Amino acid sequence: MKQWLVKAAILLWSCSVAMVLDGPLVSRAQAMSSGAAAEGFAKAAPGMAQTVAALDAGLWSWLFPTPRSARDSHVEVLPGGQSIGIKLHASGILVVGYHLVHEGKQAFSPGERANIHVGDVIDTVEGQHVTSVEQVSRLIAAAGAKGRSLTFGFRRKGSGLTTSVAPQLDDDTGLYRIGLYIRDSASGVGTLTFYVPANHGFGALGHVIADVDTGEPIEGRGQIVHAAVTSIDRGESGQPGEIRGLFVNERRVLGTIIRNSEFGVFGFMQNPPDHSYFAHPIQVARSDEVHAGPAKILTVVSGQRVEAFDVLILKAARQDSADIKGLIIRVTDRRLLSKTGGIVQGMSGSPIIQEGRLAGAVTHVFVSDPTQGYGVYAEWMLRNLGLNNRQLGTIGFPSAS
Repeated sequence: MKQWLVKAAILLWSCSVAMVLDGPLVSRAQAMSSGAAAEGFAKAAPGMAQTVAALDAGLWSWLFPTPRSARDSHVEVLPGGQSIGIKLHASGILVVGYHLVHEGKQAFSPGERANIHVGDVIDTVEGQHVTSVEQVSRLIAAAGAKGRSLTFGFRRKGSGLTTSVAPQLDDDTGLYRIGLYIRDSASGVGTLTFYVPANHGFGALGHVIADVDTGEPIEGRGQIVHAAVTSIDRGESGQPGEIRGLFVNERRVLGTIIRNSEFGVFGFMQNPPDHSYFAHPIQVARSDEVHAGPAKILTVVSGQRVEAFDVLILKAARQDSADIKGLIIRVTDRRLLSKTGGIVQGMSGSPIIQEGRLAGAVTHVFVSDPTQGYGVYAEWMLRNLGLNNRQLGTIGFPSAS
């Protein structure tokens, strides 16, 4: 436990203030408030490149030593199914749109004129590292009052760029603005997939968290907290349903998100989660051990109670390398169908259990048929928690390409 606490302390120090800020989605000084700038997660696009947080494989392997089972060659985990509230804080300030600043008869976006694009990530203003929308707003207001331009440092598709932007006084609001909608965080409700007692790691969602406006993966850190399901919008053909929930006891952080990847969010969890369906850990099935046939998913449809529901694995694709759509499942449980219509948004990450092992996690719903959807193999999610493939190979998983 002492070793884990030391690691957690080092991790928290490295994450800086970005981990504890959960600011508004739209800058009050730079952009008008907009109901259209909704909180939430965009669906992961097929083939989206994996986004990895700024931790190299060596540090990641040190933080998460690969667990070993004393019983046999399989890793053991405690399956999830709990609804969780997810708060993800971007490593910079994400540009999500343009806003026109009105000055006399002119209406324009100073930021757009300065060649800042939607999807760019602002890292610095006047050489000062920025971590929140409020921080950027204060710098813009101060520079505007003095009639000064600001130098912005930002990233675009991996390249570092700089530009100079002069804040303009907006006639409509009386505030200095640069004509950009910006965001520093995203939040929503998802499902925990597993917790690894051996190294305090966890995995959730089964797909990347992307910005709802740009569709770009969000690089950053965050936290997960308990959530409770309050209502469900049933899925219909052509209209995916949705689980509606609320965060429970937000001050009690359940886990710390370190990585947002194509295969979900991963990080530290000091203690096993509450409301577990299984009392003890179970084995993780290798991808080549999962097969078409009956299975169950663990998820929450009311409050915080995790329940098991019947599904059928229609296809278990043989994959030599990781891919997020290895499984096709169909919900067969009549009670779940009556409540949700099948798979709905918010179920992402729900564990798939087959023959007493964790086989995978629910990731996507078929829009044309909400009773069916995709799943990802648990093996690939586990690889994203422990990157030391050589070690994984010694406990039963073949080395990944």
